[in-house]
Amino acid sequence: MLIKLLLWLGFIAPWFSLFFMKKDSLKRYMPVAVFVSLLITNVYEAAYTFKWWILKEYIIPWGYITNTAFVYGIFFVGTLWIFYFTYRNFKVYIIVNLIVDAIFAFGLLQLTEYLKIDRFVNLPKWGAYLIMVGLALIIYVYQRWQEGIFKEKA
Repeated sequence: MLIKLLLWLGFIAPWFSLFFMKKDSLKRYMPVAVFVSLLITNVYEAAYTFKWWILKEYIIPWGYITNTAFVYGIFFVGTLWIFYFTYRNFKVYIIVNLIVDAIFAFGLLQLTEYLKIDRFVNLPKWGAYLIMVGLALIIYVYQRWQEGIFKEKA
């Protein structure tokens, strides 16, 4: 029961932080957050097929493949905030992502295994780290491509 509550909090609570983000920034970075959520959902599909990890706890009946609390909560909103604070400077963006991804891969994943939310089987934690860093690079390029539709305000 406590695990389900933690998963629901991880899904819902991050969204409340968006009340503190400027509306223009939210509109600007929402496409990249949707895009990376689609990509990470596909990573979860591959993980299910290749048994990289197994989800043991989930909050929706069809959530045994994709950790919806993570992908559409913490990860989605976290992507918005990382772009909000770092997008203008690629070096800062990469450094922040390397740090956040390391905390996730080598800290949070340990915690989720300890809490029996998931279990890693055929993918080492550094493999998850490399996937996340790779996704960070892909979505940065995507956002650069998206920038063509936004005009800088003078």
